[in-house]
Formats: sequence, C-alpha cells, structure tokens
Amino acid sequence: MKSWWSVGAGGDGWSRAEVRRRSADLLLWVTTAAPIGYAGITPPHSAYASALTAGALLLLAAAVVASRRWPVAALVVVVLGSLLDGNFLFAIPVFAYLTGRRSATAVPAAVAFAVLAAGGTVLNLGLLGTGAATWFLLASVLLFAGVFPWLVGRYRRQQAVLADAGRRHVEARDRERRGAAERIRLRERARIAQEMHDSLGHDLSLIALRAGALEVAADLAPRHRAAAGELRASVAAATERLHGIIGVLREPDGAATTRPAGESVAELVDGAREAGMAVRLDGADALAQLPPMAAHAAHRVVREALTNAARYAPGAAVTVVLGRDGDQVEVAVVNAAPPAGPLPGPPSTGSGLLALAERVRLADGTLASGPRDGGGFAVRARLPVAEPGGADAHPSRAGDPDPAGRWTAGGRPAGGADEPGSPVAPAAGADASDGGSPGEAERRLRDARRRVRLSLLTALGAPAGLALVLSLVYYPVATAGTVLDDGAFARMPVGAQRAELTGLPRRQLAPPAGTARPGCEHYTDGNFPLAQPTWRLCFVEGRLVSKERIDG
Repeated sequence: MKSWWSVGAGGDGWSRAEVRRRSADLLLWVTTAAPIGYAGITPPHSAYASALTAGALLLLAAAVVASRRWPVAALVVVVLGSLLDGNFLFAIPVFAYLTGRRSATAVPAAVAFAVLAAGGTVLNLGLLGTGAATWFLLASVLLFAGVFPWLVGRYRRQQAVLADAGRRHVEARDRERRGAAERIRLRERARIAQEMHDSLGHDLSLIALRAGALEVAADLAPRHRAAAGELRASVAAATERLHGIIGVLREPDGAATTRPAGESVAELVDGAREAGMAVRLDGADALAQLPPMAAHAAHRVVREALTNAARYAPGAAVTVVLGRDGDQVEVAVVNAAPPAGPLPGPPSTGSGLLALAERVRLADGTLASGPRDGGGFAVRARLPVAEPGGADAHPSRAGDPDPAGRWTAGGRPAGGADEPGSPVAPAAGADASDGGSPGEAERRLRDARRRVRLSLLTALGAPAGLALVLSLVYYPVATAGTVLDDGAFARMPVGAQRAELTGLPRRQLAPPAGTARPGCEHYTDGNFPLAQPTWRLCFVEGRLVSKERIDG
C-alpha cells in the first residue's frame, strides 16, 4: 500500500523537495487559518456564520496554493478576504513576506499595494462614509501589516541572491586560478623546451661540424669519409626536425636567456657577491654529476631565490646550502630579515613560484617555501641524483594546481618577486588578467551587493516615509475646524450660553470609544499625528455645564 507522499502525478513518487514544499504549504494554511477557525467554532453558531467560516477557509486555501506561482495574487486575495472576515488580518503579514521572498521583481507587488490603497480610500471615504480616523487606521494596517513585511521579504530574497552570487564568484575564481596555474605550467614547459632546443641544437651543430671535418680529411679512407658525410647529413636533418618540433614552442616576444652557458651555482653565487650581496655557499660539490634537468632546476632555484633576496631583503645575509641526502640533493636558500625592513611594492601574483615548482616537478623533485620563524624567508628544493623517469613521472600530480605539492600557507614565488615577510599564497591570483576588467561572476556579485544594500535601506526607510506621508495627509483632514486652543478653552466660563462662547470650533470630533455622553462635544488641541480628542464640553439646554481635559 502506497502512502500519501509516495504518489504523485502519473503514479510517480514525489521527490523530497516536493514533499517539503507541500508540507510547508499545509503548515502555512494551518497557521493562518487558526484565527479564522477559532472564531468560527466559538458560540453562538448559526448556519450563516458556519458557511462564512467555511468560505473563508477555502479562500485561504486557494491563496496558499497560488502563493508559490502567483504570490502577488495570493496577497491580494488575502487582503480582500479581510472584507469577508476580519481575522484575515493575521494572514496579511505572512503572505506579504512570502510575496517579497518569492517575487522576482518588486513592480507587481508595488502596483498591487497602490491599487489596494486607492481602492480602500475610495471605498471607505467615498462609499461607506467612514471617518478620517478609520481611514488612517486602515491605511496604517496596510502599511505595517502589508508593505513592511513585503519589504523584509524582498531584503531576504536579495540576501539569498547575494549568497548565490558569492558562491558563483568563488567558483569562478577557483576555475580562473586553476586555469592560470595550468597556463603557468605550460609556459614553464615551453621554456624548458626552448632551452632543450638551444642546448641540443648547439651540440648537434658541433657534431655536424666534426662530421664535416672528417668528410674532407685527406688521410681518411673513402668509405669512412662517405660514412662521415652520411652522419653529417643525418645530424643536419635531425637539427632541422628539432627546430621544427620544439622551435615552434618559442614565444615570439620571449626574451633570450641571460644565463651564461655552463654557469655553475658557485659561479652564480660569486656573481652575487661581486654585486654586493652577503652570500655564503656551503656544499658546492653536492651538485656534481646531477642529471641535466635536475642541475638546471637547482641553478634556477638558487638564481631566483637570490634575485628575490636582493630585491626584497636588501642588506640581509643569505645562505645557500647544497647537500646530499641519499639519492637526493637538497638545495636551500635562506635569507634573514632585511635590516631596514621590507621594501614597499605591489603584492605578488604567485606565478613565479608556480613556474619554479613546475620546473622542479619535471625534474622529479619537490619545492617548499615560506617565512621563517623570527623573520626572513626560505626556499628549499629536493632533487633526485638519478635521471628522472620522464616529464610525467608523477601523472597524479600533473593536474594539481600545486605542482610542487609542498605549498605553505605563506608560499612566495621565487621567480615572481615576492616580498620576504609578506608572503602571498598562490591562490591570490596567478595571471595578469586578474587585474583587468572584472568577470561576469564578479559583476553579478557586485550587483547583488548593491541590491541588498538598496533593499535594506528601502525596508527601513519606506515604512517610515509612508507613515509620514499618511500622517501628513490625515492630519490636515482631521484637524480642519476641530482645534480648540488652550487659551480659548481656559476663557470659556461654565454657565455661559453656547452662542456666547468665543473660539468654539465649527466641527466636532467623534468621542473616544466608550466615553460618549449626551450633550457633550469633543475637540482636539491639534496633537500630531492622530489629532485625538483633547477637550470635552458638556451642554444642557444650550448652557455650558462642565468642561474637562481628556487624559490619554
């Protein structure tokens, strides 16, 4: 046997979201119908009253059903239902809030409120002839039970839109950072390919040159000269193929490397000393017999770390430590805190360390960097002594946004000129495009924030402004010809004929509820904004017999 929530249209089961929606609608109807139902079951009972209660409950159920798809129409039904049963008043704030929460735009609800206000004014003042005080009371009910909850609902909706825009913005930034990291890795691979092209092309050219010398040697047998010629031709063809395959990776505007051919780490450190840096090198022989890829990576780590230390920690002592640890070589470049403090400069994008980490990863090594306790900065790399298995020796890490696998929270790109002591994680942005025009997600986030601020200001200011407008409309109507000032009241002697009283207003106010007395007239002193009755003058046969001030 199927339960009621397992049956839906076409015999399919309802989803959990559908069950939650229907349960929420049922709870909404029960909550808002409680005042109407309670009044209907309270004695005395009559057939007319019972039918009226049943009709009100059905009308409320129709409003609940329509509230999700047509929230403005549901609100109008509830407001009009208050003409049928005054207990609909308790449902108006709820449906007004849901209208603001569920409506995509504010225009339909604003138009509905304007029509209801205009129609209520015509009905009460024009057709039913109710007093200005009753009209003001009903208008205030529409304002604070309808407009204000609707504005709160609009504010909550804008908050939800802002949260969604924030989530989309974070996702877009994450995708952008991953794409930037991938571009940096590809650029570094292209740079490595360029270096391979340059170095291998040079070596192949030397081989071709030596083969050409053998080809023209007079003391070499003809068959050997022919073999040397074939070797020269093969090397020349191989050089052309290398140029065609790897040479296309060279960036058109890429600058040529400034590294002297065959420069060692010791020579690099000597050059830094000659430039005025206080650099100490320990373990210079540890890089002997390294594979070319690892040797190039070690040289690059030291060069970029020294560049950063010179740029961002001028005058600080720098220590370069090279050491063997089994089948690995550790390269560490540590600088102290700058004596005069870090130099000002723009924040790093993190691209340099990503590129350096990719270089180390392709050499089958790992890279770590970060600030030191007590000041300064350290860059450490571990490289294998043996030849790595290939550029994709770690395919599981090839797509990782952290190619080194060793990012610290304060990671600093050694090739991107980060400031020691002010590290920036690579997630801070890895491409120059980050500083350009904002993306679609960022624009939506900015728009959502603006709409939330506007909705909050409207929710706080609109009710107060509308209440002030209502007061300014009601007050002149209520006080016209009904104001009795203090001085005139004090000068009215008890026992005087009504015709002899000076300053008596031409129009009376309705007495406060439950205080009506025969022969008594009520006037106001002009209190704002309600102009409530203040004075009571009682007459017998046209003679003033008592006068008093009404308290409260």
